[in-house]
Amino acid sequence: MDHSPISLLEDHLTAPRGRGRLSRSPHAGTAGGAPCGDVIRIAVEVDRDRVSDAGFDARGCAAARAAGSAVVELVRGAPLLEAARVTPSAVADALGGLSPERRHAADLAADALHGAIGAACRDGAPRLASSERRTLVAMSGGVDSAVAAHLALEQGDEVMAVTLQLWSDPAGDGTLSCCSPHAVREARALAHGMGLPHVTLDLRGDFRDQVVDDFLEGHGAGLTPNPCVRCNGLVRFDAMVALADRLGAARLATGHYARLTCDAHGPLVRRAADPAKDQAYVLARLSPSILDRLHFPLGELEKPRVREIARAARLPVAERPESQDLCFLAGTSGPEFLRRHGARARAGQIVDTRGRVLGAHRGQHLFTVGQRRGLGVSAGEPLYVVRKDPERGQVVVGPRSALARTRVEVGGATLYRPGSEVDSVKLRYRSVPVPSRVEGSPAAGRHKRLVLRLGEPVHGVAPGQVACLMRGDTVVGVATIRASDPPPTPTPDKEEPVAV
Repeated sequence: MDHSPISLLEDHLTAPRGRGRLSRSPHAGTAGGAPCGDVIRIAVEVDRDRVSDAGFDARGCAAARAAGSAVVELVRGAPLLEAARVTPSAVADALGGLSPERRHAADLAADALHGAIGAACRDGAPRLASSERRTLVAMSGGVDSAVAAHLALEQGDEVMAVTLQLWSDPAGDGTLSCCSPHAVREARALAHGMGLPHVTLDLRGDFRDQVVDDFLEGHGAGLTPNPCVRCNGLVRFDAMVALADRLGAARLATGHYARLTCDAHGPLVRRAADPAKDQAYVLARLSPSILDRLHFPLGELEKPRVREIARAARLPVAERPESQDLCFLAGTSGPEFLRRHGARARAGQIVDTRGRVLGAHRGQHLFTVGQRRGLGVSAGEPLYVVRKDPERGQVVVGPRSALARTRVEVGGATLYRPGSEVDSVKLRYRSVPVPSRVEGSPAAGRHKRLVLRLGEPVHGVAPGQVACLMRGDTVVGVATIRASDPPPTPTPDKEEPVAV
């Protein structure tokens, strides 16, 4: 039989496999559209550890229709983890090879397939037998998560990869975001290049509802939210640990710079060995049940060593720069994002700490406590945002000394250990912990309100930010800053009468 490239492609065109099958299945992925005009939809059904059935629909060029058929032939009846290894090259090879102008069809078909597998995984369809040597690795496409996967392979684990699609913003730069469609494809290609099966979980709806909406509402209320802590605590890790359960993985490994410790009451997050890279703060809301499944391979390493490992392993991302922005802000500014997504902007006055009007602003969301640049007012000394008054619509500014705080009120608190064990608090991601105690020595558990007494004045305590409660280098609690008070004003000594 002639197996020239054109005959294989024509075979799939004249006798398409599974075209129109599973057209109503929710376990589907779609890829394509503008600018090429080709669209491919792949649907799968998963029975425990295998793809029991698959189907496709396609419109556009002949190569797109053939690629959809080829994917169905590749995965129908295959083990789920083998289907999760299918690459665009495998699709092209199944068609006998594709010319450069037709190669996009293989890319679209593979992308649609992995969307379908991800939908099935999220809905709980897979049920793989558990294995103590199986590790699911969260891969963003960067060097840290790639090295985490490499180290798991080096220790003999059976490794699978997962990437979360959290956000898609045409106005942003997908190449700079760790969770955009572009980033997902890059992470998948990296995982496949390492020989790993890869699953994409589309959590855009959850991320919008739980993280972005809260971010917008917080800024509208004059707060400075921390979306990364919220995302990790409510969206990312719950979904990935649930996937690990379905795929029979004993552990979830990530590229975070943090460590774990365990006492008689269970696991806790501990700061990384490299203080410059430490990410314990953004993991502070992870529950003990989640921590019990986690592994942080980079916790004892410094960043230069991580890059050395990546170079030695010839990972293509060894020199990739780090992302600095919030994932959903990539390629755009915070104020621009807030404007485009409808954050409530209320113009008002800029006043000093005595209430004197110094100028006007176009919205409190453009300011954060501690900000110095871009205030739009001038004075004889540097001015900082001291606080925001949402009721009056005012931004209050003053000298740096007016930022000092020694009492912090927090809400939505969770103490993993009794409050008496707290000896310091971290009030911003990039700040250092400061000595602190919790008033009243509350018991472990949830608390609507707590008061922190700081051992030294802290400048720029912003309502809405996270307070990470520490015992040494270990996270023992977490809360959200509600309000803060300056140090008490010293009372002048009473004048003693002069003896005559």
